[in-house]
Amino acid sequence: MRSPIHLTAREQRITWELLELLHGSLDLHEVLRGAYGALCRLVPADHGALCVSLPGHPTAYDWAVADLPPELFAGYAELAPDDFVRSAVMKRPNVVLRESEMLPRAAIERSVMFRRSRELGVRLEQAMAVLLAVEPDWHGGVTLYRDRRRPFSDRERALLQQLAPSIAAAIRTCRRLGDAARRGDVLEAALRREGVEILVVAPPASVLARSAGAEALLERWFAPAERSAGALPAPLAGALGAAAGTPGAGAAPWTRRTRDGHLRVDLVPFAEQGRTLWAVELREGAVAAAPATWRGRLTDRQVEVAERVLRGWDNALIADDLGCTPATIKKHLQRVYDALGVPSRAALIARATARS
Repeated sequence: MRSPIHLTAREQRITWELLELLHGSLDLHEVLRGAYGALCRLVPADHGALCVSLPGHPTAYDWAVADLPPELFAGYAELAPDDFVRSAVMKRPNVVLRESEMLPRAAIERSVMFRRSRELGVRLEQAMAVLLAVEPDWHGGVTLYRDRRRPFSDRERALLQQLAPSIAAAIRTCRRLGDAARRGDVLEAALRREGVEILVVAPPASVLARSAGAEALLERWFAPAERSAGALPAPLAGALGAAAGTPGAGAAPWTRRTRDGHLRVDLVPFAEQGRTLWAVELREGAVAAAPATWRGRLTDRQVEVAERVLRGWDNALIADDLGCTPATIKKHLQRVYDALGVPSRAALIARATARS
């Protein structure tokens, strides 16, 4: 256990400012940008990078601060195994390391990231970094660079080491409470829409939050074999996987229909801290019943066909539901029109609305 170092009056002022910035917001980017500015006054550096890995994707990062040419981090997931800084700190989480403790100088100069920085006109001569192991499935990182051969001192290393737990705590708070607040906004918006229940889902199928009536609705519409704790029912997980696999195409509504009604599910993506989550909106509809006055004029099968027309179903869907062919449905429907004296689907729906 390291003892806290004695801070000068100036260092103490900057440290208090940095701590206020770390805990003054739930916006991760705002927190880390503010912390980076204060940190560079405490530990002078020419460049820096502060990042958080995306949950479940240890080589994909949300770069909250990347005070370097953006080209350096292009395609970083593929470059990560060749980043000597990341490779070193991953082996010693929560411990501040300087470049001399990462690789011999000759090996650093042969490394992919060093040579790439030179090609981009940046001289990353010295580095100091720490991996912040904040959760089992994601982590944060702080790296400071100097473009002259002026090594980071023992005191500068000690200062960053002393601040690392506070930076990790701020990242954890932003991820947990900030994400929860954003999910809460999504849920609150859904609750303002009458008749809508909602799930907030991280692909492929993890349910992160749900509105009050969502679980009961899922139990009504999905068999136990289709459901599992904390996850989307299997049919919805398949629909979400298809939607997530075609970004920008727009997700078509998913619908399940029974004799007692229908369930419509809309899949709406939204961004949260560099990843895409999905709002799964659930709307339940009852059967559109034929007016009682029709029943004396139509056969039972004609009533079944008419009621499915009132739900907005086409002939193919009605045929599939009733176990016959679309041609048979077309014949039944024509007899419905004749019996009720209407010329078309639209007129049939209008007649039902008038309840005659």
